[in-house]
Amino acid sequence: MKNFDMMLREHDLKATKQRIGILSIMQDKGHINIEDLYGKIKTLFPSISLATLYKNMHLMLKNNLLTEVSVKNSKTLYEITKDSHAHMHCENCGEVYDVDFNFENLIYPKDDSFELKDTQVIFSGICKNCK
Repeated sequence: MKNFDMMLREHDLKATKQRIGILSIMQDKGHINIEDLYGKIKTLFPSISLATLYKNMHLMLKNNLLTEVSVKNSKTLYEITKDSHAHMHCENCGEVYDVDFNFENLIYPKDDSFELKDTQVIFSGICKNCK
């Protein structure tokens, strides 16, 4: 289990019980959309509002503790930021999971006037469970 208190502090965020709860749920789920996260966090903190969840998510995204994962024809997913990786997305069941990917060999247009900050690679297909 990760030390969420330390993770928050390393990203210049106060370690509140709600933020630790959010990270704990996200660690368990891997990739989660805001609606599912809200349903789970309400069981831990019944008085939390959707606005408070969005505020916390926004701060953690802004401070690079969380990352958005945009999957075609799906709700935006969120994950705890980790080392570079790609995602596999099953078009049948909707499952999204991490896969190692060597970004060094990725060919992209070079433009000296553009500083590349982020790249997302998502492979879509049918997972072994749905074949």
